[in-house]
Amino acid sequence: MQADVKLDTLGYFCPMPIIMTSKKIKELTLGQVLEVVSDDEGIKKDMPAWCDTTGHQMLGLEEENAQSGRIYKAFVKKTK
Repeated sequence: MQADVKLDTLGYFCPMPIIMTSKKIKELTLGQVLEVVSDDEGIKKDMPAWCDTTGHQMLGLEEENAQSGRIYKAFVKKTK
């Protein structure tokens, strides 16, 4: 999936990836897509819930295996 802006939250755990996402998405313009990279498994539940609460669109979540463990990539479209 293609993103306009990437946010690296590796090494941070709940609630920091969501807090960092909330701050970063304010810098985007409507329609832009933010890719949030995290190694916190909690992002699988937290990001869709945050999108439901804030009105932004959750486009998808990808998982990858890395040497250091699982990596999650959440894609969020700014809608307001």
